[in-house]
Amino acid sequence: MDAVAGVYTSSPTALLAYSDADWACCPTTRRSTSGYCVFLGNNLLSWSSKRQHTPSRSSAEAEYRGVANVVVETFWIRNLLRELHCPLTSATLVYCDNVSSVYLSSNPVEHQ
Repeated sequence: MDAVAGVYTSSPTALLAYSDADWACCPTTRRSTSGYCVFLGNNLLSWSSKRQHTPSRSSAEAEYRGVANVVVETFWIRNLLRELHCPLTSATLVYCDNVSSVYLSSNPVEHQ
């Protein structure tokens, strides 16, 4: 990635995803809204913004649910590209602004 005047550009074959959520924003139901956008290079492929089905107990939980949704979407896109004989050679980067959900998502497992 190159930083040009504060805007990040990526390889035309890099799949990038951004996820965000607000915690308990609805004053009536206390449910969170999560959203994501997925880019292939600089091109927007997919986006979503939805109210979560159940209230979250923390901002980390709300953000983690948002990350889970975008990961499912990127799996689907990667499989579609593979079926179209355009497989991606690099890992998909998922950006999230909540440190707790990033730690939950990393899921470090030690092999003995």
